[in-house]
Amino acid sequence: MYEFLDYQTRDVMTPNPVTTAPDRPISEVEEIFEKHDFNGLPVLDAEGQVIGVITKLDLLRAFHNDGDRMFPPYKEIMRRTVSSAMTPKVRSVCPRTPLTRVLEKMVVFGCKSFPVLDGDQLVGVVAREDVLRGLRRAAAGERAPSGDAES
Repeated sequence: MYEFLDYQTRDVMTPNPVTTAPDRPISEVEEIFEKHDFNGLPVLDAEGQVIGVITKLDLLRAFHNDGDRMFPPYKEIMRRTVSSAMTPKVRSVCPRTPLTRVLEKMVVFGCKSFPVLDGDQLVGVVAREDVLRGLRRAAAGERAPSGDAES
């Protein structure tokens, strides 16, 4: 199991993740979540910079009843833009972040995934399932693909 100590984010992350733009309607994000069973998507501006994330919980928050109506106006809310529902403060990790640290951040912050940034460039997403896969591999004695060598 000591092999897990050598695992880094880049060993298990999903590269080139699906993203969304801040001006897309929430309905399109909901369709992506449904199709791929994603929990969240990085939100990129026109220059490709991560400006937020939108999660299933963010979508639910958009429907939070403000007390003025008995039922939330579904069609109206689904036409709103991603920027109206996204979380602008992004917790991220880098490709070389030890997987032990990613696991710790997921537990402490209750996050299901993190964008993976190399500098300010989005290079992947790491999710709970990825960390669990790393744990399984380490438990089976599989060494981290990144190893100790510099790349």
